[in-house]
Amino acid sequence: MVVAMVASCTNTGFSDDLDAPGIDPNAQGEDQLMVGNRLMAAGEYELALDSFSRAALEQGLTTEILTSMGTANLGLKRLGQAETLLRRAVEDDPDWPVAWNNLGVLLIEVGEYPEAVNVFRRAYALDNGESDAIRDNLRLALAKMENPVNTTQEEQEYTLEQLGDGHFTLRKLP
Repeated sequence: MVVAMVASCTNTGFSDDLDAPGIDPNAQGEDQLMVGNRLMAAGEYELALDSFSRAALEQGLTTEILTSMGTANLGLKRLGQAETLLRRAVEDDPDWPVAWNNLGVLLIEVGEYPEAVNVFRRAYALDNGESDAIRDNLRLALAKMENPVNTTQEEQEYTLEQLGDGHFTLRKLP
């Protein structure tokens, strides 16, 4: 019995290699920006924000990462943080329509409809009118500006919906 116990304490029969089976330590890691976008699409905004933060460590605070982080904060209802990040993104790259669109979504969320209309118009012009999401968001902002008072609570409940490449739109909750 003692021999069996001593034999079980040795590493005989095991590889000295500490790598887990099936893991390639030299492989390229997953793109954290792509992971964050997938998490956003799944509604996992906190995890997406973590992923975008890792992407920022790897790539720096690019306009795309600032926009993604701002949009994740918007999904978490951290509106002040979202606004700071999105305004910085449009300042860093004033010609990228995605950042302008997502800033417009934030402005609708906080009830700044006239500014949201202007932001969506700029995003739509920068995109040459090719984005249905931006057009839909512009229509929503115009409708909200014309009739800012809703009498029912459900008309005011919206959610972010990813349409691809960092484009988001507001959708009414069912």
